[in-house]
Amino acid sequence: MTQHRDLIEAIVGQPASDGDGVRLTRVFGGRDAARFDPFLMLDEFNSDSADDYIGGFPSHPHRGFETVTYMLEGRMLHEDHLGNRGLLGPGDVQWMTAGRGIIHSEMPQQDRGTMRGFQLWLNLPAADKMQPAHYRDLPASALPEQALAGGGQLKLIAGRIEHNGQSVTAPISGGKTDPLYIDVQLNANEHVSLPIPTTHRLLGYVYEGSVTVQGEQRTAVLEKGRLGRFGEGDRVSLQAGPSGARLLLLAGRPLAEPIVQYGPFVMNSEAEIHQAIRDYQLGRLTD
Repeated sequence: MTQHRDLIEAIVGQPASDGDGVRLTRVFGGRDAARFDPFLMLDEFNSDSADDYIGGFPSHPHRGFETVTYMLEGRMLHEDHLGNRGLLGPGDVQWMTAGRGIIHSEMPQQDRGTMRGFQLWLNLPAADKMQPAHYRDLPASALPEQALAGGGQLKLIAGRIEHNGQSVTAPISGGKTDPLYIDVQLNANEHVSLPIPTTHRLLGYVYEGSVTVQGEQRTAVLEKGRLGRFGEGDRVSLQAGPSGARLLLLAGRPLAEPIVQYGPFVMNSEAEIHQAIRDYQLGRLTD
């Protein structure tokens, strides 16, 4: 029997600064991490002023989780200690698994125009935190899209979805958290109902327009700039407002493991965090 998920909480993103003075919106992250498990953080960057982004993110370390960078506008260059380089443009995605450790930079390749996109942090299970670092650069053309009956579309960044008798799988899928990451675009007043595994936690972030969430127990509106946290169920029902909507849907299987974070390190215990700091100080983070 179908059960549509209710919107149980709406969270307003907060202005923040990271890297070398990059202005962004921290949609969630840093506090009450268990509420969002397996996701750790979501940042939105969106500015047409170079002063807000030109400093970029100079070399910095990570250990214990994955970062997913999704560009909407602008160009960003990634370089890391392994000698890898990747240029992200509009619609491109980089999926980086920091694992045991990586030291990298993310720097704008423009000094004017709009820089717009998102970075999501996804936790790794304890058994996988110390795997070798690796990443994949995915051009926009590699990400499957599915047209909706009302003229909107789904862009699948991670996972697998079945809708209207069609099954679509993204280049990144599976794993213990089995993430589902969809960029949903809806026209004015368009409605869509999507399947979500009952095993997964569901979040939704509206970055244009608004949506009405038609749940099992109640109907609620999620406005632009708000993150929705959803209850249990096997589907989510969304209807765009009069100006349409764009939103990110994020679903993943919770790890239900201890989360201990210190800046760019996310481990399962204080002792592991202290070890990560020592490894970084001694130049052994990536060994």
